[in-house]
Amino acid sequence: MRKGGITKKSAFFCRMLQGSCRWERLFNNKGEWVGECTSCDYQNLPIDIQTSKLLDWLVDRRHCSLKWQGQVRAVREKIALAIQDMPENEEIKQLLSGSYIHYFHCLRIVDILKGTEASTKNIFGRYSSQRMKDWQEIVSLYEKDNTFLVELANLLVRNVNYEIPSLKKQIGKCQQLQQEYSRKEEECQLAAAEMRERFYSSCKQYGITGDDVRRELLALVKDLPSQLDDIGAGAKGLLEAINLYQACVQFVCDSSSEQVVPLLRHVQALGNTTMYRWRRGVEPTSVERPKREEVKEAVESEAIDWGDFGEESSTSAPEGVNYGNSIEGTSEEIDWGISLESDAQDSSTGIDWGDTSVDAAQITVLEAGSETPEGVARGPDALTLLETLETRNQFIDELMELEIFLSQRIVETNEEADILSVSQFQLAPPILQDQTKEKLEAMVATIQDLIGRLTSLRMQHLFMILASPRYVDRVTELLHQKLKQAELLLLKKDLMVQKRQEALEEQTSLEPKLDLLVQKTRDLQKLIEEDISKRYNGRPVNLMGASL
Repeated sequence: MRKGGITKKSAFFCRMLQGSCRWERLFNNKGEWVGECTSCDYQNLPIDIQTSKLLDWLVDRRHCSLKWQGQVRAVREKIALAIQDMPENEEIKQLLSGSYIHYFHCLRIVDILKGTEASTKNIFGRYSSQRMKDWQEIVSLYEKDNTFLVELANLLVRNVNYEIPSLKKQIGKCQQLQQEYSRKEEECQLAAAEMRERFYSSCKQYGITGDDVRRELLALVKDLPSQLDDIGAGAKGLLEAINLYQACVQFVCDSSSEQVVPLLRHVQALGNTTMYRWRRGVEPTSVERPKREEVKEAVESEAIDWGDFGEESSTSAPEGVNYGNSIEGTSEEIDWGISLESDAQDSSTGIDWGDTSVDAAQITVLEAGSETPEGVARGPDALTLLETLETRNQFIDELMELEIFLSQRIVETNEEADILSVSQFQLAPPILQDQTKEKLEAMVATIQDLIGRLTSLRMQHLFMILASPRYVDRVTELLHQKLKQAELLLLKKDLMVQKRQEALEEQTSLEPKLDLLVQKTRDLQKLIEEDISKRYNGRPVNLMGASL
């Protein structure tokens, strides 16, 4: 059935053309409907081709042969031979420099050779130049079975699927490395600053600046006796506390005559005296302090004098010395005084043990230190009470004992007094009844200050240095190790900066390559779309999936 000159079949095909046809409904004077297709334009229908399936599309529609790989290989061999003999031309050099030569490059080379090889053209329009013949043959091989089209399609697919993503991935990797190196650089900077802060914090605990650790530590040890004397002088303010403790003990223990905290009482009265004064009760006439072991610097191997070791001596060995080599005929030997004769011989040749009839001499064991002159403090007796480990520990124990007693008295004064405690303390000495909470707290504060000064970390290290001077080397090495770690972290930071700069340079070198490859791929896409469009009477062609 025809409607306005169009059959149902043609109308069906018009609807199939993606709605490109427009129907107009017209009514005549009789009311009859007349249909007419006014814009059935096949030339405007686009051809959409998926880029990943472009090669299959060309082969399925017989635009190229199934054996196009062999044909392309033959053309590439011809091009490799032809480019070895080229005329001097700047444009040809640009075409041949570092770019993949394809069909359209060959066409441009032929156009250039038409100008450079014009003298070889005969009256029939052919060229006798071998260069022109080679490139014309290459063009004809390209055009056979549309080899050039499938080669361009293969190059486009490879760029879209592999080359461009690979460059983008490398650039992304460079950017990721830059971020990672920047993070590590910051971490190394912070870690180095932290290690230096630890170094200076440790130096502050030791009481040194850190400029010359070993020398400053040794200088601190020299000042230690004066510091201990200051601590001993600080104990002079504990007389009231000691008397209070003594009175309480005597009151509770029914007038016990035993003295409490004897060492603390001694230091409070006389200060940080020598061990000689503490043991004997008299002041020494002279004090000979023991020499402290000095830690010497390591001697370099070049400073060792080996003498004439290994060299021949100018003087010969004395004659008659027997080195264990038995030489016959040698008469001069050393007499060692050892007789191998029997005991039956004359006793005059034996060993004279002296007069055996005399009684054995009496062995007298002298008391240690008895050889020291009277009144001279020598050796351990020349050290002060706070320099000696045993008396120093006893001094700290007695301070803590007194502190605990006073703390307990503070607690008792805070509690409400009951009848029993009031009745008991009515008979206590006045020194116990007159104490107030404020006085007790002041005594405890003084004691805690002395304990803190003696047991501080700095003082502990000084005591260890005093006991073992080699401890200075260990502390110095420990502190220097922190500085070395800080220096290593700074070197690592510089390495991260260098690697980040290398990653940035690599990214900078890859970005122009990516831009150039994208531009060439777009040109390839445009050339392929134009060539396919010519084969379909100028219909528009769109290569889909090539997101550049």
